[in-house]
Amino acid sequence: MPPVESTQQLRVGSPCPAFSLPDVTTGRDVTDRDFAGKALLVAFICNHCPFVVHIRQELAAISRDAAARGYGCVFVCSNDEGTHPADGPGPMKTEAAAAGYACPYLHDASQDVARTFHAACTPDFFLFDASHRLAYAGQLDDSRPKNGLPVTGADLRAAIDAVLAGRACAAEQKRSIGCSIKWRG
Repeated sequence: MPPVESTQQLRVGSPCPAFSLPDVTTGRDVTDRDFAGKALLVAFICNHCPFVVHIRQELAAISRDAAARGYGCVFVCSNDEGTHPADGPGPMKTEAAAAGYACPYLHDASQDVARTFHAACTPDFFLFDASHRLAYAGQLDDSRPKNGLPVTGADLRAAIDAVLAGRACAAEQKRSIGCSIKWRG
């Protein structure tokens, strides 16, 4: 299947959609309210997408940076586990440990959260400021599987730096690209 671009339908300045999802690593529910007063990164990913696998180490590094720098970070898998069993809670928990994710990895079984965010692909990134207003909805960086560019996280990291410093993110935000979210029929 050809790569899919993020829709960027959630506009800069939009409030963070409310969510409450189970964290496969702890079994507890995690909500947007758990991060009140903090910047928050919500990244839609999955276990098997080659685009996500390609940036896996950088995702883990960003999840570790979140705790160190005082912003919230959650990864969300919304793929239909009926057609993609590797994206169910058990395999997600295994992947979180193997990859070294240091943030909640949330299972969106109903796919309602992905729909509310207008997420379209994996990965799809949404960075909210401390008031939980969308500041960035773009790509991690220019690296893609097989394009030869190193994974740096440059675009997303620049956005995180701007948000934490109270500055606006770049006006031009390149869309993320990856595998389509696997919607239920």
